[in-house]
Amino acid sequence: MAGTNGFSVSGYGPKRGGLWSQLSARDSVVRKLDWPLLCSAIALSFVGSLLVWSATRNRETLNQGDPYYFLFRHVLNTGIGFALMVGTIWLGHRTLRGAVPVLYGLSVVLVLLVLTPLGATINGAHAWIVIGGGFSLQPSEFVKITIILGMAMMLAARVDAGDLAHPDHRTVAKSLGLAALPMAIVMLMPDLGSVMVMAVIVLGVLLASGASNRWILGLIGAGVIGAVLVTALGLLDEYQLNRFAAFANPELDPAGVGYNTNQARIAIGSGGLTGTGLFKGSQTTGQFVPEQQTDFVFTVAGEELGFLGAGLILLLLGVVLWRACRIARETTELYGTIVAAGIIAWFAFQSFENIGMTLGIMPVAGLPLPFVSYGGTSMFAVWIAVGLLQSIRVQRPITA
Repeated sequence: MAGTNGFSVSGYGPKRGGLWSQLSARDSVVRKLDWPLLCSAIALSFVGSLLVWSATRNRETLNQGDPYYFLFRHVLNTGIGFALMVGTIWLGHRTLRGAVPVLYGLSVVLVLLVLTPLGATINGAHAWIVIGGGFSLQPSEFVKITIILGMAMMLAARVDAGDLAHPDHRTVAKSLGLAALPMAIVMLMPDLGSVMVMAVIVLGVLLASGASNRWILGLIGAGVIGAVLVTALGLLDEYQLNRFAAFANPELDPAGVGYNTNQARIAIGSGGLTGTGLFKGSQTTGQFVPEQQTDFVFTVAGEELGFLGAGLILLLLGVVLWRACRIARETTELYGTIVAAGIIAWFAFQSFENIGMTLGIMPVAGLPLPFVSYGGTSMFAVWIAVGLLQSIRVQRPITA
């Protein structure tokens, strides 16, 4: 039944169902939202804004003399990300399913542009497009989303239609080809950290799809062989090899390649149980930890908020993952399950890698901490992912 604004009560998305004005009060979108997930993501972004502010307020070489420069931009990025989440919920994951070919093609074009003169090198990685006005775009963040949506569309098509119980080998092979193209381009930048996340996403998607275990084992084996070949053929830049060398032996060059991780551990270790207090960390104030507003933002929490503050971040990330797992388990369609599983794999691995590298248990890979680290494109991507999770929940009644 169509409403006066062109939306229908029973459908979902533009011209297929209104999400805002045509549902009853008992069945409204607001009631269906996963509030623990949403509130945890908001809390993480709020804590992140304080940590980014603390890390950059006295770094005049970065903030252009304005102590609020990065704080304002982080809040702005969060606001834009939140708006993108709302837009994603409004469109719905099913509507986006039909737009996957366009979104996939656009993401591939963007990562290709990075390899042209339009691309820029930041922090050693040639993975950016400088837009102007101090803003830049990292297309590989959006590739994570399109890989999830593209593989989910292909793997779930015949299963959701009732033709198959699980994806056949031909479908799995096609979905892997879809993921391999942008991953290969990102590897050429080279952006090894993003490729690692994408590889974990692919494994998570395949596991959720019900694909044969032979594919999972084969991919793990291929990944090990690929890592050996990439290293042997010299496809990695020197700074990336140095990062792995410093991880294997932190005392190798404490003033050089091992400097970041050593200073990170000092900062976290000095925080104790309750921390030194916001804006009072000697390592942070003294600017001893490089890239502290992005890759090493967790060190600010460890030093200034202590074990309790850092533990709160871990707790909030745990709630996000818990609610995402619940959404994946309770959705009625394989497509939604796969999308949620891909996001879970993405958030879980990237959080573990980012925090792990500050503690010295993982190599430095240049990955931001979801919702917390400064960075526009990464913030946009994670909030779009939250929008997808909320859309999967909203499209059917799910008890809290």
